[in-house]
Amino acid sequence: MDPGTFDAPLRDQLEIFLDDHRQTLVESLDGLTEEEARRSLVPSRTTLLGLVKHATFVEKVWHDEAMLERTRADIGIPETPDESFVLAPDDTIESVRAAFVEACAQSREVARGRGLDDLVHGNRRGPLPLRFVYLHLLRELAQHCGHADILREQILAARGTS
Repeated sequence: MDPGTFDAPLRDQLEIFLDDHRQTLVESLDGLTEEEARRSLVPSRTTLLGLVKHATFVEKVWHDEAMLERTRADIGIPETPDESFVLAPDDTIESVRAAFVEACAQSREVARGRGLDDLVHGNRRGPLPLRFVYLHLLRELAQHCGHADILREQILAARGTS
């Protein structure tokens, strides 16, 4: 992380941390086979590829749904977070990664020009400030980066590399 981050305005710091976590999640797929990225190692639907697909859902929920006030049906995303982990047969590392990178770029564009105290009105909880959205995204991305780190470690250990 750039040392200038320490003295940057709060909004810049939040966005730097968001982008750092987004990049870490994308990189969790680096060097894996399609089978490894889809490998189920826990009882839930959580897989490495599913985590990145879910993160795409999260970006769209907070930016398309909450900020742009579009419905999930209009956005083309599942109704529930659990469903967002489900992988389609044609989901690949490349396609899921590309969708996430695109969703993140769109998220940055949607948030540009909004202040941290500006309210977003399309969330199911009611109006929330952008500050809450950023903090929620940070919490969620950090949690999923931890999940990804553990899953990747298990996959590489089974492969005999780390």
